[in-house]
Amino acid sequence: MLSVKFGLIGGGVMGEALLSRLLAADVYKSEEIIVSEPAIARRNFLAEKYRVNTTADNHQVFKSVSEVIFLAVKPQVFNQIAADFAAIGELQSSPMVVSILAGVTLGQLESAFTNLPVIRAMPNTPATVGAGMTAICGGSKVKPEQLKLAQQLFTVVGEVVDLPESMMDAVTGLSGSGPAYIAILVEALADGGVASGLPRAIANQLALQTVLGTAQLLAETKLHPAVLKDQVTSPGGTTIAGITALEAGGFRAAIINAVQRATLRSRELGEKA
Repeated sequence: MLSVKFGLIGGGVMGEALLSRLLAADVYKSEEIIVSEPAIARRNFLAEKYRVNTTADNHQVFKSVSEVIFLAVKPQVFNQIAADFAAIGELQSSPMVVSILAGVTLGQLESAFTNLPVIRAMPNTPATVGAGMTAICGGSKVKPEQLKLAQQLFTVVGEVVDLPESMMDAVTGLSGSGPAYIAILVEALADGGVASGLPRAIANQLALQTVLGTAQLLAETKLHPAVLKDQVTSPGGTTIAGITALEAGGFRAAIINAVQRATLRSRELGEKA
């Protein structure tokens, strides 16, 4: 299987998101991809839907891939993946290892995958619809063209930034975990609408489109969020009454604390890996 260029270890939601869009963008062809996934039903699903090679054996991925091996598993599985690699011995090629394991550092990756270039990345779940945000950082053995390839891989699922590793746990706390915070905001807005007399379906639609439209407006106009907030807020009006309630409820502090707590948890996961 020396023609295999891209290996995916972990066929879950994030792994499938990247897989589907790499194929759609023609970055790789089906026959150039192998996916390692322990669950047989999931394995069969990926093989049937995407026509890729599949296996339950991580060793086969490490032995056959020539270009990129993408790790899309939980951080708690990292030690087993490292042990699988160590058991192989000398490889026929030197693929780049790209990890999206929260909290697992470049140092840990380089210790596990000796002599291989490694990339640490943190995408988020909007990647599944091509609207993701990914931060990447390269290890000591990564060449400029390999970093460019990693950027290309993640560009197919959204936007990419290249950051120092010292910022990666904060990225995890903000954009990695952020979709859950936004989902709670959308749910709470809809609940507020229902509490104020709107039908649930209408409240959900209003809440979702308001968040989506506001994000698009900020992105396209490059307005600072505070400027947009001031534009919507008229003297003695409804918006300032709502903002006053948010401030009284500690909304801003709660979001800041959420990012900080998630950042700390990312560091803890790395220490346990």
